[in-house]
Amino acid sequence: MTSTPTVPTQDELKAQVGLAALAHVPADAVIGVGTGSTVNHFIDALARQRVALRGAVSSSVASTERMRAHGIPVLDANDVDSVAVYIDGADEIDAQGFMIKGGGAALTREKIVASLSDCFICIADESKLVQTLGAFPLPVEVVPMATRRIARRFAERGGQARVRLRDGQPLVTDNGQHILDVTGLRITDPLAFELEVSQWPGVVTVGVFARQKARIGLLGTAAGVRTLRFG
Repeated sequence: MTSTPTVPTQDELKAQVGLAALAHVPADAVIGVGTGSTVNHFIDALARQRVALRGAVSSSVASTERMRAHGIPVLDANDVDSVAVYIDGADEIDAQGFMIKGGGAALTREKIVASLSDCFICIADESKLVQTLGAFPLPVEVVPMATRRIARRFAERGGQARVRLRDGQPLVTDNGQHILDVTGLRITDPLAFELEVSQWPGVVTVGVFARQKARIGLLGTAAGVRTLRFG
């Protein structure tokens, strides 16, 4: 009797790429660490394998707490000039390495830490690879008083913006701001889109990562980790 191949769960795919990312961590380096469920697997793998680091710059309170619980030293971004690599997940990534990020509401700090590194390594499961960005609701961190104005600007582009809620109230980010999630977009020119929206008064950070694109993508698949390299 032929046995049916076991299909890995999404969590297993995340663990797979979290472990694979260790091969891209230089010894005795300072690295940048992102936020989210896939990154949690990477942090846990760092601890299990006892990778020697000088420290990590974290993009969120949650990641900081998880690393400190494992005994991984966390450094302030202001105390480093650069990080060797930045490892983080994505909500969407295209064939050029452009991404949508911010599902975990940490996009501003993620973009800051990503800017400290020339090598962004995106770890995700294969479902995150898309032809055109925009199917995933685009997160935009905003100053609360500008929420309605920014929502109108997106409506002019055909998008529908809604304030992200938690327990019935607007979610407050680690930076004390709110998140708009925008649907109905098709982002065919991520670089131009990021530049335009970033200039709107009241926008703290738009969740398109085009200037801080991925250089390497590690995608979990049923056949193993697929490695993509972006120009």
